[in-house]
Amino acid sequence: MAVPEIQAEELKKRLDAGENLYLLDVRNEDEYETSNIGGHLIPLPELAKRVGELDSHQKIIALCKMGPRGAKAVQLLHMAGFTQVWNLTGGIHAWSDRVDHSVRKY
Repeated sequence: MAVPEIQAEELKKRLDAGENLYLLDVRNEDEYETSNIGGHLIPLPELAKRVGELDSHQKIIALCKMGPRGAKAVQLLHMAGFTQVWNLTGGIHAWSDRVDHSVRKY
């Protein structure tokens, strides 16, 4: 399955336009505390059992440090019936590099 992706610049544009997007951060708690962009934390190992906390009708952007865990989250959510889910290409590092340099890379 090809994972739908969104570039950091496009995400920033859509957030600035006021689009209702749910940022799902699937990193570990310590990573989230080190650096985040205001997403809702559900670590990837917990996602399958916490999927009920998410609204399947909302547009969800999954993000992690560099992209792979976000892609796994998108696949898991698609298998659970979610249809509007994208992975942030390059994760929080791409956001730091191309949108907001104040977001700490680690």
